[in-house]
Amino acid sequence: GPGLRWAQMGTMQTFHLAGGEGGMRAMLAMFGPCLKWPWTKLMDVPELTDEFVEMVGDQCDVQSGDLGPRDLEKIRDDNLVGIIRALKRSNWGSGALLNAFDRARKPDVAKPSAALVETQNRQVPQSWTDYNGHMNEAHYLEVFAAATDRFMEIIGADAAYIEGGNSYFTAETHVRHLDEVHAGAQINVQTQVILGEGKKMQLFHQMFEGDRLLATGEHMLLHVDLKTRATSVPLGSVEDALKAFATAHAILPRPDGAGRAIGAKA
Repeated sequence: GPGLRWAQMGTMQTFHLAGGEGGMRAMLAMFGPCLKWPWTKLMDVPELTDEFVEMVGDQCDVQSGDLGPRDLEKIRDDNLVGIIRALKRSNWGSGALLNAFDRARKPDVAKPSAALVETQNRQVPQSWTDYNGHMNEAHYLEVFAAATDRFMEIIGADAAYIEGGNSYFTAETHVRHLDEVHAGAQINVQTQVILGEGKKMQLFHQMFEGDRLLATGEHMLLHVDLKTRATSVPLGSVEDALKAFATAHAILPRPDGAGRAIGAKA
């Protein structure tokens, strides 16, 4: 909607972008006459003389600098994603709507098998890149954290389970950055259960772009009673589902890098 767009680009640059290659001049040529329609009676509408159109067009050109329509579109889209993510964190406006959608969504549930579990499949936004032109290290962890959350959903440790007073807390994480990840890359995370018994859950995530391995993330989690904040055995259904995956994945080869410390071989 216009509110989100104006928040990051303002009305003039938004209209300038709406004109495509012709910018504000093209926009005024297409829509300028409707400014005189009765629905604008509460507005002071200037005369759209050639001089006025050129003045506004020149000002929009200065504001945009060397950025063309495709450049502005990319900046706009990245900014919109960032704004909506901030609104999701505060549960406000469009962010609250998306949070409600996420809660109502019933994700596909993977059945335990010897196959790795797909826990993420998404595109890398421009806002995730740093001064080196590739994905910032914090976002590697963000992807793996989201993969862990997705696996928790799969075994039943979802939002309802957490609201009921139980969850898993991450106790230790080890991330290996194996290759560069650039904006626009379609990344996929495959997850293997290394350990799933008692209070412990050990996951090994592998991040790919196509067949190219980009990074791995190993996570050790402990089940926690949210009332006492002490470790506890998971409820029966979650414990059973986790054990089923651990048993199914036990026949898989131990992934390269599992159990490594910095600078040490597994």
